[in-house]
Amino acid sequence: MGNVENLERQVKDFSPEELAAFRSWFLAYDWAAWDRRLEQDVKAGKLDALAEKALRDHSAGKSTKF
Repeated sequence: MGNVENLERQVKDFSPEELAAFRSWFLAYDWAAWDRRLEQDVKAGKLDALAEKALRDHSAGKSTKF
């Protein structure tokens, strides 16, 4: 049995309190992983083209205020 299957089995056995704590922990963990990935992509220049297009569109009057 793989790690994911073991984890699934264990999570199914959590009490409601344990599940709430796990959910809270996992949400924080997942957002931190997302932030790290975004930071890596920014440093690698993977978002530069999108930023340049957004700035061009804004300069051309194609953006709106909230």
